[in-house]
Amino acid sequence: MDYSKLFVCLMGMGTVFFGLICLIALTYIMSAIVRKTDKPSPAIAPVVSAPAAAPVDQGELIAAVSAALAEELGTDITGIRIISMKKV
Repeated sequence: MDYSKLFVCLMGMGTVFFGLICLIALTYIMSAIVRKTDKPSPAIAPVVSAPAAAPVDQGELIAAVSAALAEELGTDITGIRIISMKKV
């Protein structure tokens, strides 16, 4: 049998297209199975964090932030007054 080039090309592309559709269908099926069988895990015990570092002296922290702001703004450090600081 002698097949035409167009027939061979279309059969190849059709085979690949069919294979991709099968992969998509299998992925959806496996996803549905996993969702149904996946049970919520029991509450996990909280992880004990490392001991907190020594508290930072607020005066040193405010001085460092003031110096950084003065440098960035190009002003004198005496012109900056920090009223409050909140950890974000």
